[in-house]
Amino acid sequence: MAQTILVVDDERRLASLMQSYLENAGFRVVLAHDGREALFAARDEKPDLIVLDVMMPEMDGYEFMRLHRRERNTPIIMLTARADEADRIDGLGRGADDYVTKPFSPKEVVARVEAVLRRLNRLEEPAEAVFRAGDLVLDEAAWSATLAGKTIDLTASEFSLLLIMMRSPGRAFSRLELLDKLQGDLFEGYERTIDVHIKNMRAKIEANPRKPIYIETVYGVGYRMSNEW
Repeated sequence: MAQTILVVDDERRLASLMQSYLENAGFRVVLAHDGREALFAARDEKPDLIVLDVMMPEMDGYEFMRLHRRERNTPIIMLTARADEADRIDGLGRGADDYVTKPFSPKEVVARVEAVLRRLNRLEEPAEAVFRAGDLVLDEAAWSATLAGKTIDLTASEFSLLLIMMRSPGRAFSRLELLDKLQGDLFEGYERTIDVHIKNMRAKIEANPRKPIYIETVYGVGYRMSNEW
């Protein structure tokens, strides 16, 4: 069964163009042209991934994402006309899994959609599918994370990063290495993306994000999952 992509963009010609490319890649596509319409579409269609424009009438992409995250944790790729790094970091900080800067090639959007979905639909599972560090438990097969028995809402990118580090506790990963594992050969990425995801994860799993006990900073290198459990 084809996976469903919700494309949200008030530029109708661009939305239709993305629809054509995504359908040619084998996806089922639903269109919405503002944030309010997208909320209803997301509730009805329950898409596997959302391609979301930031600047729209009625309700912008950030507000849509805030409201939608209350209901589901669908992976989101944001489209932005702002090339400034701070704006892109802001989008990631609000919970986006990836971003694409306008103008862009529709083929790039398809590639990024496929990359995010690959992280969610791995065909190969390790022999041990449940990873533990203290009260933190990551169940790869169920794609769920809990802390002291309570569910943690992680984005697809956050879950993938946490999984990478929990598979190898104590190993230091450079930002570039983590970015490569996260995005593969899609390289418009930049290393600060990792810092944003780590900051978001620490806010969710650390009692004191300024003094983390799970995700440790390795100065001059990157990050690692503590193995002192």
